[in-house]
Amino acid sequence: MRKNILVIGGTRYFGKLLVQRLLQAGHRVTIATRGLASDPFGARIERIRVDRRNEPAMRAAFANPPGYDIVYDQMCYNPIDAAISARVFAGKVGRYIMASTIDVYRPLLGSEEAPFAETAVNVMAQPIDTRYPWHDPRLACESYVTGKLQAEAYFYREGSLPVVTVRIGHVLAGAEDFTGRLAHYVDLVRQHAPLRYSNAAAASSFMSIQTVADFLVWCGAQEFTGPVNAACDGALSAFDIYHRVGMALDEPVKALPMAQTAPAGELSPFDLPSPMIADTSRAAQLGYRFGHSDEWLDTLIRQHDLAFV
Repeated sequence: MRKNILVIGGTRYFGKLLVQRLLQAGHRVTIATRGLASDPFGARIERIRVDRRNEPAMRAAFANPPGYDIVYDQMCYNPIDAAISARVFAGKVGRYIMASTIDVYRPLLGSEEAPFAETAVNVMAQPIDTRYPWHDPRLACESYVTGKLQAEAYFYREGSLPVVTVRIGHVLAGAEDFTGRLAHYVDLVRQHAPLRYSNAAAASSFMSIQTVADFLVWCGAQEFTGPVNAACDGALSAFDIYHRVGMALDEPVKALPMAQTAPAGELSPFDLPSPMIADTSRAAQLGYRFGHSDEWLDTLIRQHDLAFV
């Protein structure tokens, strides 16, 4: 059934792919952005130019919305953002889907050897600080984890929106990946440089950018609410990724254990102190299967290798 969908964000990374998937499915799509980045969708979508951090502007932009079946919020980073959404969209949307990432929840879990389920994360106990300067761009990186936790806590405590929080594993992509994390390992291997690692067994959950977009579209078509973990089978540590790159590119590799006292800045991307693996049983019970990282990882490695060459 064709739905009327709003995507807050949607101009880069898996947000852009989400919009593409929604259009392919025949939905009517509007994106709300500040208008600072271009998008490739032309006349296929509607656009609302607004700063989602500005509550008066948001209220004006959505004073008389056509009634959105789904809102995908790709830009909710803190409890102030969540409060704005609650006040602007309460009673006006069928489902409100907020994207988050599993690293956000590490402070609440500690060192987990086993995969963690949604119920292992007590976001409701998070204090909500409305006085912190959440919208100061100089604090964007350092406040990301706490901001996301408090945003989720706000949504569930306030309770006016039918919220789904999708807790996404580390996202890997090809040439469109602006993070440089997978490219880091490809560069190491092609330069015949050793990997210095801290914990070879500290695996983490991953997803391809395509899998993230597909799952978000699927979530929009369901009726459940609450948190749901999203990750492919086949968790990997930094040690695993480095060796997987070597195998995919048919290059010899050498990994060296790092001293326990090594500075944190020497750690490579995804080199974690302990495992961070998402339990996806809830998604499976709801009817979704994510597949395995083996199905797409080598392809992404080779795409980064072409960029390196």
